[in-house]
Amino acid sequence: MSAEKVKGPASYFPSIEKTYGQPIAHWTALVRAQSGKKHMEIVSWLKAEHGLGHGHANALVAHALAEREG
Repeated sequence: MSAEKVKGPASYFPSIEKTYGQPIAHWTALVRAQSGKKHMEIVSWLKAEHGLGHGHANALVAHALAEREG
């Protein structure tokens, strides 16, 4: 039996950790600290301030906001 393939934002996590050298908890804490901002405002902030690629930033924001609202 094979392990289920990770889907959605979490599928980016290994690449994000490898590329930027920080655990996912670091990035989600940064995203949560941007409370009151819209999804794409936080994505733009991560790209501008931390050099993340669009797909990685979008995945982190989607994950963190879903956690916050869930």
